[in-house]
Amino acid sequence: MPLVRYSTYSPPPLFRNPHVQTVHPALFRRVSGVDFQRERISTPDGDFLDLDWSSKGFSRLGILCHGLEGSSTRPYMKGMARALDRHGWDALAWSYRGCSGEPNGKPRFYHSGATEDLETVVRHALSTGRYGKVALIGFSLGGNLVLKYLGDAGEALPSEIQAAVAFSVPCDLASGAREMAKARNRLYMDRFLKMLREKIRAKMELFPGSLHDEGFERIRDFKQFDDRYTAPLHGFRSAEDYWRKASCRRVLPAVRVPALLVNAQDDPFLGEACYPRVEAEESDRLFLEIPQHGGHAGFVAFGDGGLYWSERRAMAFLAEALGE
Repeated sequence: MPLVRYSTYSPPPLFRNPHVQTVHPALFRRVSGVDFQRERISTPDGDFLDLDWSSKGFSRLGILCHGLEGSSTRPYMKGMARALDRHGWDALAWSYRGCSGEPNGKPRFYHSGATEDLETVVRHALSTGRYGKVALIGFSLGGNLVLKYLGDAGEALPSEIQAAVAFSVPCDLASGAREMAKARNRLYMDRFLKMLREKIRAKMELFPGSLHDEGFERIRDFKQFDDRYTAPLHGFRSAEDYWRKASCRRVLPAVRVPALLVNAQDDPFLGEACYPRVEAEESDRLFLEIPQHGGHAGFVAFGDGGLYWSERRAMAFLAEALGE
């Protein structure tokens, strides 16, 4: 019954507000001491993915997956890479299609259930022969990707993958989309839509006639965006079909390695269905922790060499999962 009853996270003064927790790291956090080396790899369908390595010569690797419209260089990604380096792990932070600074080479891009790209990254990392132990760490959309990948693989998961950690995960995409459509999240929604429109316009230049952004200003939420773009570009019938098939919650019972899911109770992006209490209570592998505070991918902390609580928590869980 791995439902973590008590979380150790206690926010600093002034950080009990979930919006401060959500916005402050994105605007003000600076992470030093991480030097990525970029590698571009090909995908089976003829596209490319950009991988950023922090290689220190360790035999353990943490693979990091970012959130919606993020990249390998976001502060939460670099912060986790630095924590891994300090605790005896190499780090591999990869950017999804179209998120590494230039458009990808296919009409499709990325989505919450695109586990085939994570599989490509995992297989490439294992092919180096350098790593006997691998952990997957994801944030928001990337957390859904990690947990869905684990659940889909089940017993067929590569033996090198021995643990996973996921923060601020919209385990039920429909629930998360409904929450994001609420008036209190209007500023976040508008920001996401602005960035997504830029992606669409880049695709329009690369693939004239394949899609357009006429009337995009009338799109107000993920339902409208996913119906118009995500679903048809990636083989789904509708936004609801995409949300149902891409949500990790339906495959959580199949996760076969220790996996920690941390969703703050005050996360403004998550609906009630994003807290899989029953699945955690019935599992001996899925650990669900629900701190009272933390916002969305926040978990701000000061001191301790610049590490956030989420980074310390991830390192502690990985050490325990690997029997250290």
